[in-house]
Amino acid sequence: MKNIWKLVVSILIPLVASVIGGLFTASSVSTWYLELAKPSFNPPSWIFGPVWTILYLLMGISLYLVWIKKNDKLAFTIFGVQLFLNVLWSILFFGLKQPLFAFIEIVILWIAILIMLLRFYRINRLSAYLNIPYILWVSFASILNLAIFILN
Repeated sequence: MKNIWKLVVSILIPLVASVIGGLFTASSVSTWYLELAKPSFNPPSWIFGPVWTILYLLMGISLYLVWIKKNDKLAFTIFGVQLFLNVLWSILFFGLKQPLFAFIEIVILWIAILIMLLRFYRINRLSAYLNIPYILWVSFASILNLAIFILN
């Protein structure tokens, strides 16, 4: 029963972060974002919701796997930092409409995810592997962010 509670909490943490980021995204995605020039490789808008939902779910499961294996405060701190940076990107890009600052921030986010992956790998390899789609998507998002900045 104790592990079920940890699983629920571990999944809720990134989902709550997604809701916070989503509040900033929703304010601009159907207005300002539509007006931006975008590169040819920009995915259709409908793809972002399902992809991010899956990524947040994988993040939560990976946090759970770390938590049940070892109570590692550094791993939890790194997870929290990268999650904060994840939300901050939405605030910068969509909330403040600042693609340049968002690009600089997403590079820092990418580094934080890499550090998290490395730390999680030491504790539970599967927890690190579950975040590979996340770092790949953020890599793509970084290129997309830079292209939008350059085009606008």
